Amino acid sequence: MDQKRRSIRTADGVDISYVVINGIEPAVVILHGLAGSGQEFLSTARALPGRKVILVDQRGHGLSTRLPSDTSREAFVRDLVAVIDGEASSPVHLVGHSMGAHTAMLTAAARPDLVRALVLLECGEGSGSDQEHAALGEYFRSWPVPFPDRSTAARFLGGGPLQRAWVEDMEYREDGLHPRFDPEVMVAAHTPLAEPRWAEWGRVQAPTLVVYAADGMFTEEQKAQFTERGNDVTRIDLARGSHDAHLDAFEQWIEALTGFLDAR
Repeated sequence: MDQKRRSIRTADGVDISYVVINGIEPAVVILHGLAGSGQEFLSTARALPGRKVILVDQRGHGLSTRLPSDTSREAFVRDLVAVIDGEASSPVHLVGHSMGAHTAMLTAAARPDLVRALVLLECGEGSGSDQEHAALGEYFRSWPVPFPDRSTAARFLGGGPLQRAWVEDMEYREDGLHPRFDPEVMVAAHTPLAEPRWAEWGRVQAPTLVVYAADGMFTEEQKAQFTERGNDVTRIDLARGSHDAHLDAFEQWIEALTGFLDAR
């Protein structure tokens, strides 16, 4: 693939890093979930041959600014709008996972002129609690960072697909390996997700594919309510996969994604 890493600086001084894979527009812009990066969607990009694909590291993640002062949902939306305005010559196919799907949903509501179609993997109108935020922070703070090498990190984190993605994406420094995110920033970014955004979801007019995995994080009631309250929504339930179905139910995820995009 012909790919280049680029970055933009936002009005609040945050650098947003992203990878552009050259191809035919409309571009497919992909957003990772909390504590992830665009790196984990490279396989998805490879499954979209010939298309222009943009993999964004959201603020506080990947190669973007690690310690942004603003972790509001609105800041994430502004970042995405800036990337799309700078890189796409026509409305995009916007794809997001988890927190990234929430960012994509809010962007489609705020800037319908930029979004041709929307794909939301494991997304809801908002979720989380004080207990979940605290548990998330405790988990990330428990990592014995820096890790001396990737094998040690893998033994500590475990062998799941998300854990492998974390290990592969770690940053080498003089003292060892570090994750490409800060625990406190992850808690700060996660907390605003608890606010229900039904009004924004109701404003989304772009054709939308909502994808849920068999072992994802949402109940059937939550999935049904979210789907029913959208405007032009197609729902696909994967027969397997976790909340990170783009990693552990890859073939089914790609089938759902490409089928929807090809129809548009």
